[in-house]
Amino acid sequence: MSTYVGYARTAFSSIVLLLAIWTGLYLLLTGRGERFNVGGYLLRISPYMWGLYGISFCIGLSVIGAAWGIFIAGSSILGGAIRTPRIATKNLISIIFCEVVAIYGVIMAIVFSAKLGAVNSEAGFSSSDYYTGFSLFWGGLAVGLSNLICGLAVGVTGSNAAVADAHDQQLFVKILVIEIFGSVIGLFGLIVGLLVTGKAEDFAGVL
Repeated sequence: MSTYVGYARTAFSSIVLLLAIWTGLYLLLTGRGERFNVGGYLLRISPYMWGLYGISFCIGLSVIGAAWGIFIAGSSILGGAIRTPRIATKNLISIIFCEVVAIYGVIMAIVFSAKLGAVNSEAGFSSSDYYTGFSLFWGGLAVGLSNLICGLAVGVTGSNAAVADAHDQQLFVKILVIEIFGSVIGLFGLIVGLLVTGKAEDFAGVL
């Protein structure tokens, strides 16, 4: 069954690639190659959309990462606590680490949303507005993806910490150190988001 799925994926990818090449050659040979104007396409989209997408990715992916990590770690903690009840309390620190990931996303979403403001539709958008929209998009995406991976890393490590603690108490502190290093990934994403949006100004042309 997996072989047929692989063949289907290969066939679908090949068809899409051939259609893309055919379309590109058709436009190029008929003198309409300027339709590949990526910059013009980006400028036709409102910078508000880019900014709001970035904020949505920031908080959405962060919450998904936190929930996924809590699901992974929490199930192992509850399962191990059936045989060894003593691990339930101190292993809750793994749940706290996962929840911090969502808090990072919420904080950065609030910081990013402070740069949004009303713009006079008659005046249109300035180059500064587009820069702000793009920076909010990529900054939010960086924060969201970092927190998503961080939540998974902390969840998997916390799950193994609970199982190891149920087997031997001395292993808990050693694995906890690894879990702390995993949780720092979300902090790195937060710093990257601040660096990307640091020079972005508020939307100009306020009503």
